[in-house]
Amino acid sequence: MKYHYYIADAFTNQLFNGAQIAVFPAADGLSSETMAAIAKELNLTETVFVFHEHGAENRRRMRIFSPLREIDFAGHPIIATAFILAECGDIALSQALTKIVLEQNSGPVEVNISSEAGKPSFVQLSRSDSAIIDRFAPTDEELCQFLGLQIADLDHKKYSPRLVSCGFPYLIVPVWNYESVRKARFNYPNWSQSAAPQTAAQEILLFAPKSPNPDADFNARLLGPNISLQDDPPVGSAMPAFCSYLCSFERTQKGTHSFSVERGEMSTRRSLLQLEMDNKQQEKLTIRIGGQAVIFAEGSINIPA
Repeated sequence: MKYHYYIADAFTNQLFNGAQIAVFPAADGLSSETMAAIAKELNLTETVFVFHEHGAENRRRMRIFSPLREIDFAGHPIIATAFILAECGDIALSQALTKIVLEQNSGPVEVNISSEAGKPSFVQLSRSDSAIIDRFAPTDEELCQFLGLQIADLDHKKYSPRLVSCGFPYLIVPVWNYESVRKARFNYPNWSQSAAPQTAAQEILLFAPKSPNPDADFNARLLGPNISLQDDPPVGSAMPAFCSYLCSFERTQKGTHSFSVERGEMSTRRSLLQLEMDNKQQEKLTIRIGGQAVIFAEGSINIPA
């Protein structure tokens, strides 16, 4: 049987930027084993398989696979999937705003698709999360040793390192500037000898409140023991934890905040995520993550019946 797929660059409006996501808009009939094999063969950051529910006009089930495993939640695939479903006509667009629900393993996600001239132009997902925040963090000396930084690079005036989990724990580390984010190099031996493994976090979200690009308010990067030294992976799944982190500081006032987070740089597939968060200082934080996408390629795969 022939299965059609698209490859989109997500969180960008320019080809050869953002994160490459493969989407199979009609994956009904594929087994888990076959989906895992396809994702491994395509070898992209994430591959999405979309399933249709009878009578659910604007609701789709999506399963996400990396080359190594199935993923319960990710932000970039939502942007790519909604954009492609609208672009290929699987989802009918209204005049201005189309509301759909994409069901991931972690639960349903509400998605808004904005359109212009009958084409998708901007996709925004919404979710509410409760966060667990722990101020325990490795010492500055340990952080610098396993991140390849100097103590002067770390920011303790505006922010401070904290452990934040919205279901998946991140060690969030602030630095002063963009250059520190880009030059960091993860050192596994120093990591394993530090207090970091005791936090249960296997990924570090390193960020700076500065960027040479005027359209970005933060530059962020993921590092960790399971991330290749050459990788600069998507940060969408870390944004609920990052927003909860920002709201854990008294300097973040109550109300709705809008800002943008940049991942990478122009030479390393830059992404730009538009975020809104409703800081009501309550248990659950509602955030909205939005971005654009462009279709890079399309093709088909023949799977024996």
